[in-house]
Amino acid sequence: MSKERKFGLGRGLSALLNDSDEVMPNRNNSNSPSSITDNPSAALGAISHIKINQIQVNPFQPRFEFNEEMLGELAQSIKTQGLIQPITVRQFGHNSYQLISGERRLRASKIAGLTEIAAYIRTADDQQMLEMALIENIQRENLNAIEVALSFQRMIDECSLKQEELGERVSKNRSTVTNYLRLLKLPPVIQASIRDSKISMGHARALISVEDPATQLFIHKQIVDKDLSVRKVEELVRLAKPADNHPTTNKKNDAISFQYQKIEDDLSSKFATRIKMKVQSNGKGSIEIPFLSNDDLTRILEMLDW
Repeated sequence: MSKERKFGLGRGLSALLNDSDEVMPNRNNSNSPSSITDNPSAALGAISHIKINQIQVNPFQPRFEFNEEMLGELAQSIKTQGLIQPITVRQFGHNSYQLISGERRLRASKIAGLTEIAAYIRTADDQQMLEMALIENIQRENLNAIEVALSFQRMIDECSLKQEELGERVSKNRSTVTNYLRLLKLPPVIQASIRDSKISMGHARALISVEDPATQLFIHKQIVDKDLSVRKVEELVRLAKPADNHPTTNKKNDAISFQYQKIEDDLSSKFATRIKMKVQSNGKGSIEIPFLSNDDLTRILEMLDW
């Protein structure tokens, strides 16, 4: 599949994502070529130099936070080496432009004291703007998993894409896209932990397979408090999932069977392990609490105030 087919945005995105092998000159240097912003339309599709104060930020930018330390490092690099990769803008009026991609580079260039910046000047409508900005960020920035999921959801909602089409544009298979989107169904506190790197994508994928939000929250707390590995969480999730057949012997009384099932589910959620109940017709029975290791047993005993 060609790059043009993959991204579905024609030659424009190919130019947008094409890395330049040459270091762009620092426009603050008096020996640099003069600006060509007086005739910007002649430069469409080419690399031009435009005044930074003529560039508006991209309203469709999916990234909300920028690391100030990394921006400072990039600014120092631009001071020393110049801007290696141009930003991409669209003409928004006479000598006025709107950023499509490259906000980190634009911010760092301002910090570096540049008054002009190298840019691709493109034509794009609002939907193309959004799609280009989202794809550029997904492909090139270290977005956290929640930011990626939100970007995917925006492309589906605002660009009217199906998951298969979205996968083609971002070079990911449908199952990967689906897993990211499912993160947005997790409780907000878990989403925040993913965003803040308190839990990994591996932890999140395990939690996604748990249907009960209370169980998700309980296991999430165990991950954060005890720094559980992904494998340990997967074991907890496996034990916490409801059994195919609930071991109740009172099959004729659906109300009582449901009550026991609810007790099992509530206890399983509380202890983060699959509780098993055995109930006889005379009402007698037993409760089984499985554990994975001595540490897991200690955890359960602490919960029982043993």
